Amino acid sequence: MTGTDPTRPAQPPAPALPPAPAAPKSSGPPVAPAPPVAIRVEHVEKRFGPKTVFRDLTVDFRRGETAVVLGASGVGKSVLLKLILGLLKPDAGRVLVDGTEVSRLSERALEPVRTRFGMVFQGAALFDFLTVYENVAFSLREHRRLPEDEVRRIVRDKLALVDMQGTEPLLPEELSGGMKKRVGLARALAIDPEIILYDEPTTGLDPVTADTINELILRCQRELRTTGIVVTHDMASAFKVGDRLVMLYGGSVIADGSPDDFRRHPDIRVQRFILGDASLAATPTPEGGRS
Repeated sequence: MTGTDPTRPAQPPAPALPPAPAAPKSSGPPVAPAPPVAIRVEHVEKRFGPKTVFRDLTVDFRRGETAVVLGASGVGKSVLLKLILGLLKPDAGRVLVDGTEVSRLSERALEPVRTRFGMVFQGAALFDFLTVYENVAFSLREHRRLPEDEVRRIVRDKLALVDMQGTEPLLPEELSGGMKKRVGLARALAIDPEIILYDEPTTGLDPVTADTINELILRCQRELRTTGIVVTHDMASAFKVGDRLVMLYGGSVIADGSPDDFRRHPDIRVQRFILGDASLAATPTPEGGRS
């Protein structure tokens, strides 16, 4: 039989463990995780004969955001859109859409990828010989097998979304420049794309009409949750529609951030572009050189 020896002194109790340190308190609201990448351009090089357009170009476009691509004429903004669509192939590097390397796909394999995109062309690119209705219905008939009453419903809904209801029987020659742009946007929206590419959507429009197009771009993102990539020279448009701005210069990205980041950006090349002030050309850069 076992028991406690009364002659043995009692052992002192074990010392209490110190309390675990409290987790540090956050200094602000929790940071939401970044949206997933929809399009990734990795180390792309592109040349046309002796002219190098891109050298080691790397940039991501995230799902649900509207990114504005800026840069001088000839810097390659429209070339970038063609690379994303697989209309051009990079000389080096790769372009991925949701992880699929489109730069290696055949034309046949590219077809289902391209149906995820809507394209708004610089000059609207409407078919002159087709009515507004037929222009908007064109992509539906090319890529979807739908009964005509369903096509009619979709065309009506997309025209209403861009405030062009009632224009179905008109020909492009009967439309103003701004009306053509809106019909072009309705055509891009007809197949419910996940991603919309806008090539100079406000070029050639007066300021009020241009702002109408800006409002439509914002509406598409807000109501349809689309991802947008906008190529433009129009800084008023860029600052209004862009969640994020990306500036190309000399074949690569020199600035990437929010509109506020761009307004405060220290690079004189960025400031000269967004202010449209050529007199800044000889101002020393922050690194001490001249641009």
